[in-house]
Amino acid sequence: MSDWKTICAVTDIPVLGSRRVQRAKGPQVALFRTADDQVYALLDRCPHKAGPLSQGIVFGKAVACPLHNWTIGLDSGCAREPDEGRTPTFTVRVEEGQVLLSQAELDSVAIDLAPVQAGPCTRAGAC
Repeated sequence: MSDWKTICAVTDIPVLGSRRVQRAKGPQVALFRTADDQVYALLDRCPHKAGPLSQGIVFGKAVACPLHNWTIGLDSGCAREPDEGRTPTFTVRVEEGQVLLSQAELDSVAIDLAPVQAGPCTRAGAC
């Protein structure tokens, strides 16, 4: 049995954009496509305030968090100086135009973190 899960076609990810991958546990994974069609995968959670990186702006091999403009390297998940921190990365394979992720990583990396919540508050008094 292969440990690699086919997620989508490279062309399903917008150039300089992203696509989210839902997991059974933990935050979603964000797939990013660069201008030269390289694909990277990060936990969809900024190390600063848990902003949804999938909603950020992709430039070069980095993404700017939409909340506070932290720059996160797509290849390492590390925040660029002067900021500090790291978001988990996922191993990506591209075969015949298809994007594959490791099922073992999807099932184990950062599953203890709460998913990112966006939009209006859902609990009374939580805002």
